[in-house]
Amino acid sequence: MSESPAPQVYSIAAHRGFADALVAGLVPRYAEENFGLARLTLLLPSARAARTLSEAFIRHAGATESPGLLMPRMVMVGDLDLDEALGPLFDSLGAGAAIPPAADPVRRWLRLAQFVGEAGNALGRDDLPANARLRLARDIGAAMDRLAVEEVDVEELWEERVLQALEANAGHWKENTKLLYTVSKMWQAELAGRGELDAAQRRNTLFREADRRMRDDPPQTPFVAAGVTSAAPALARLLQTVSELPQGAVVLPDLDLSMSVDVWDELGGAGDPEAEAPFDKGDAVTHPQYHLKLLLNRMGVARDEVQQWHRAGLAKGPPERTHAISSLFLPPEASKAWVDLPANKRRMAGVTLVEAANPEEEAQAIALLVREALEEPEKRVAVVTPDRGLAARVAQHLRRWNISADDSAGRPLPQTAAGRVVLLLAEVAAEAAAPVPLMALLEHPLAAFGEGRADWLGAARAFERKLRGPRKEPGLAPLRLLAAEAKVEEWFTGVEAIMSPLLEPVEERGLADWLDLLAEAGEALCGEALWSREDGRALSAFIEELRLQARDVPVALEPVDLPAALRDAMDQVAVRPPYGGHPRVAIYGLLEARMTRADLVLCGGLNEGTWPPTPSADPLLAPAVLRALGVPGADFRIGLAAHDLAGALGAPEVVLSRARREVSGPAIASRFLLRVRALLGQKMTAEASDTELVDLVRAIDDGRSQNRDRHPRPEPMPNSAQRREDISVTALDRLRSDPYEFFASKIMRLPELDLLDADPGPAWQGTLAHAILEDWHANGGSLEELADKHLSELSAHPLLRALWRPRLLRALEWVELQLDSEPGREPVKWEAWGSMHVDGIRIFGKADRIDKLPDGSFAVVDYKTGGPPSGKQVEKGYALQLGTIGLILRDGDFDTLSGNATRFEYWSLGRDKGSETGFGYVKTPLLEGSKRSGIPPEDFLPQTEQFLHEALGRWILGDKPFTARLNPDAPGYSTYDQLMRLDEWQTAAGDEA
Repeated sequence: MSESPAPQVYSIAAHRGFADALVAGLVPRYAEENFGLARLTLLLPSARAARTLSEAFIRHAGATESPGLLMPRMVMVGDLDLDEALGPLFDSLGAGAAIPPAADPVRRWLRLAQFVGEAGNALGRDDLPANARLRLARDIGAAMDRLAVEEVDVEELWEERVLQALEANAGHWKENTKLLYTVSKMWQAELAGRGELDAAQRRNTLFREADRRMRDDPPQTPFVAAGVTSAAPALARLLQTVSELPQGAVVLPDLDLSMSVDVWDELGGAGDPEAEAPFDKGDAVTHPQYHLKLLLNRMGVARDEVQQWHRAGLAKGPPERTHAISSLFLPPEASKAWVDLPANKRRMAGVTLVEAANPEEEAQAIALLVREALEEPEKRVAVVTPDRGLAARVAQHLRRWNISADDSAGRPLPQTAAGRVVLLLAEVAAEAAAPVPLMALLEHPLAAFGEGRADWLGAARAFERKLRGPRKEPGLAPLRLLAAEAKVEEWFTGVEAIMSPLLEPVEERGLADWLDLLAEAGEALCGEALWSREDGRALSAFIEELRLQARDVPVALEPVDLPAALRDAMDQVAVRPPYGGHPRVAIYGLLEARMTRADLVLCGGLNEGTWPPTPSADPLLAPAVLRALGVPGADFRIGLAAHDLAGALGAPEVVLSRARREVSGPAIASRFLLRVRALLGQKMTAEASDTELVDLVRAIDDGRSQNRDRHPRPEPMPNSAQRREDISVTALDRLRSDPYEFFASKIMRLPELDLLDADPGPAWQGTLAHAILEDWHANGGSLEELADKHLSELSAHPLLRALWRPRLLRALEWVELQLDSEPGREPVKWEAWGSMHVDGIRIFGKADRIDKLPDGSFAVVDYKTGGPPSGKQVEKGYALQLGTIGLILRDGDFDTLSGNATRFEYWSLGRDKGSETGFGYVKTPLLEGSKRSGIPPEDFLPQTEQFLHEALGRWILGDKPFTARLNPDAPGYSTYDQLMRLDEWQTAAGDEA
């Protein structure tokens, strides 16, 4: 029996640049006269790798001034374990083999969700909602694929070694394993009946068939597998066969051939079939070489048999960088050698460290480095980061300089314009036209896209102003009144026609029917613009595929479950940008960056949880069970992330960046970055750190730069005509405490807007309480019935009524009891407007209530739903409302009523333990009885009048500036803080002090 030929397995060191070095070696080795490389077949891991290699061929042809180039055939083998997309796999090689077709993945997902419900009932589990079944079905599908890739049959879950591992775990792991087994068997029975295979199983079958064909009848043309690092057993056997072909070869990226045998052994067994446990706890699965060792073991190739590739790429780094990378990722025991490493072995020339304060600063720093690099002709730049948020920030900063650099990893469909339309429609259906999703939808950039958009937006904004405040009753009917108030009835009729089908009251509806309604509503709202761009085309394909399969496999969803179910499904779809970005700038995720090369590589987001990502344990199979089955665990992906970084470190120039804080709080530096610092040592780390870049970033957006004048405290000076404003009694308080707020609200006419779906604040509560009490004083009757009447007129949301009605009734009951406790006191005016003229200026206001006292004088009452002003506020003239009402009563009139007020009271409807009802108390600013603070009754109105004349003389009739925050100790609001640029001048004032 003849021995197998020696395997032709090669490695391209990180510093050589994989794609360019590969092409530089393929052309002289496999090119034929008149045919070029057309007879060569390349086996590549993904479509992205094929595109990268095509670009490398073009660069090579340009550098060698080749008159033309016939490209090799490229076959994408796919890689489920790394979430790569499946490509056309070896159907031509397997011609004549009875290989069943692959099951549709969307149909499988929906069918597994049905099986989850059936299996759950069989296993005695509680009935799960539709969302939970769909989410669990996706997890089960991923676990099934994981086992299929490793050629593990689900029956192995009940072998003795697995059961022993399972016994040592918590009870929920056992239940999850039973569920996985039950659903898997149900699915396998369905596949057998339909004559199909799972995609992972079919891929393995194709690999096995291609392997058999190649061994039985070796191809006459060359085959080269390049950049394929998946260690799936079936693929590993195929790669072994390719390496043994007469004209075959396997080229691996950055297999460390300089690593000592002791260090190589320290990585662990790495799936060694002769080992008792293929994946031992002590294996260094997080090492960047571990998955390559696993691949070699499964190929049956010793590391000594691997050769160095004989060519280097165009953009190659310094050779010593590879030795530094090898030292950088040494496993724990071998890392002790760092102590004796000389400085020249530690140095990583061309590697720069950048540490920013936050992600925004990090993105700005990366963008600046990209812009600087582009000043050098022909220099290529790649930004590599697994942080999609950071990638988006970098792209946005680059647009400042008209540099278009789209993220080639794409955006999840829900984050695109078209995807958001469908999700917002689903949220409107789920929340019965709640204000936030409704207005986000009606003002979406694609809504009414085209010539009529300006009119549409005008109507939508008018409607939004009326909708602001606490939420109304569910549905569209209560909103018609608001549309009438906004004078956009015709526009709202069109909105109703679009939204009504989604809001029909149903307990649940089939997923296919939901998708029909969403597509129809989206197109009615946005027209063809919904489908016309790349995100719309991806959305269209998603909806059509899901709708088709959902008709065959019905899944019923309640309206409340619809948004989450759609979002989970849409998150699996990545929308990649079209061509047209800057030719020398690329932004990659880790998968997209493999095999690529640039002159400058910027690795961003080097924090724990981002790079490397936090390992997510399999929710169905315990780590011990995976080890017993011979399946790599969750930590395996850390090693892949380390290998990605090792590959990036081979570029001529490398920048490693991180932010000290993330959105959620302080961030921990990546373990990889910590190893870089430890290897370099303190002195070389300081030399490699670029602190000037961070200073430049901060200077760009520093509003206090020495070249700019600091923003002064605002002191508007309107002319005399603009100053002569009628003043309400409430505005008088603002004028004295913060003149700028008076200027902004009364002279500039910039009132504060309520939020959409706002919590019921004091203003809303006060309006409701005043309306009920006004009705009660005028017409009598039951306060409870009046409260229900006015809550109904406000179209208040049922939840809002349930929360506020009991509290409101107790406070109103206290008002009734309080009046009954003072015989002879009679309310004579309520919610009445009055006015007077002072120095030619009209002072006006509304009195909440004026009572006639037994002695013929009057009491002025001001209702407060919150706390009343303090005595100090009244004494300093920051709360003049009661006193000014008293002046109008004395010097003017309230609907023909005038006279002298002797009592001034705040009736608070807030909580009070001493009240009979638990709510309500009376407070007066006057000094009376045993009170220690307050204004003497005889001084109250004269002091108020003095404050009034002073305010008129200074700002309304005088020429004083309306200074912002004139009285820092006055109670203020934050309404106009942004308009007055408070943070800028207040900080500057503090610095000067």
